[in-house]
Amino acid sequence: MSCPIRPLIMCGGAGTRLWPMSRESFPKQFALRVGGYSIFQQTVLRVTGPEFGRPVIITNQTYRFIAEQQLAEIDVLADFVLEPARRDTAPAIIAAATLAGQSDPDVPLLILASDHQVRDGEAFRTAVLAGLPALAGGWLVTFGILPTDPATGYGYIEPGETLPSGARTVRRFIEKPDAERARSYVLDGMLWNSGNFMASARTLIEEYALHQPASAAAVARAAEQATVSPGVFALEAKSYGEAEQLSIDYAVMERTARAVVVPLACGWSDVGNWDLLWAVSDQDGAGNVSRGEVVLSDAHGCYVSSDGPLTSVHGVEDLIVIVNKDAILVTDRHRSGEVKQIVEGLRQTGRQEADTHCKVYRPWGWYQVTDCGDDFQVKRIVVHPKGRLSLQRHGHRAEHWVVVRGTAQVTVGEEVRLLTPNQHAHIPLGAVHRLENPGNTPVELVEVQCGDYLGEDDIVRIEDIYQRV
Repeated sequence: MSCPIRPLIMCGGAGTRLWPMSRESFPKQFALRVGGYSIFQQTVLRVTGPEFGRPVIITNQTYRFIAEQQLAEIDVLADFVLEPARRDTAPAIIAAATLAGQSDPDVPLLILASDHQVRDGEAFRTAVLAGLPALAGGWLVTFGILPTDPATGYGYIEPGETLPSGARTVRRFIEKPDAERARSYVLDGMLWNSGNFMASARTLIEEYALHQPASAAAVARAAEQATVSPGVFALEAKSYGEAEQLSIDYAVMERTARAVVVPLACGWSDVGNWDLLWAVSDQDGAGNVSRGEVVLSDAHGCYVSSDGPLTSVHGVEDLIVIVNKDAILVTDRHRSGEVKQIVEGLRQTGRQEADTHCKVYRPWGWYQVTDCGDDFQVKRIVVHPKGRLSLQRHGHRAEHWVVVRGTAQVTVGEEVRLLTPNQHAHIPLGAVHRLENPGNTPVELVEVQCGDYLGEDDIVRIEDIYQRV
């Protein structure tokens, strides 16, 4: 079996059970930070070293730029496979395996979720290397977590006989059980299904073609017709859309006769809801976890986080309290898995808070709405070094920019000039304009919009280095 192992990191989902921290515009793999790093960054760093090759990030065009920014923070280079639309994990993984296996179909691929937490990275890497010999025999190696409790939020794996490689055959995969069955599964020595696994590109593609032949053909066409730029493979949309929307578990792992499992104890959690995040976080003597400006008094077993105002909690137990600048969540910790229902309700009523943070990330940086009225809106805008907004115009609003930090290059019509702090520019209604940062430090400015419609879709892009035209 050839080396090094290439990590394929799935990074296209949005975990609504961790709302309001995790939303469609900035999901938990990027938003949740532990020890100074996002859990996406932790996932990448966990598979950085001599045993591992350049990672492949499986994501979409929107998240690509967030991932690139966070990779730059940890000084890691990666390749990207971009989905034109979400089709669940099976088509995405097979497309990435097809592209990663072009030069060597026997390359070992380690398929990882980007939003899981692992406390013992060394134990995780040891288990990965222990599973490597099985790949030479054409096995698909999944990693089964040794249970710490009879959890009902995870699927289970029933291991069978032990192979010479040390891995065990998989007798069956089991869906998430009720509490009584979970207790019996733990007593019977079953393992949690982590959803992380390893296989050669050849084996993975063969098994998908065996069990999902039509989808396999569609994914192959999408990969063959991908738009390629340095380090980026954008899958062809029409063919990709013809692949059945299925998880890799349903499409391959639960059907294959070639699955084996390596048991693993590494402090793993999929951080699927606030209760699970509380469980894997460092707690004080009263079992509380606090983040940000938080005061706790006679509180027990709570998770309290604030990225805005001072938040005080008194005389309560087992609460989740999340304070964002635009949304607040208070829920019973034991029922925090039901938060998804709140998000669904917000979407049905058209509330943008369901999916969009007040701080919105773009390829060039980010903006945050600080005030608004019927015919005006105020934004704080930060442009990364060398960042460049599209050349654009608006049909319903005029804008006024005031630079407060850095040096901005501003184009309005035919005029191009540099603005430093306390200098400003007016963009009349309909004027072609652009903002960019030619320097090596961030540019920050205040934008005031005035008009009869202020939606983000009132942008006509004429030219864009991020290919959004």
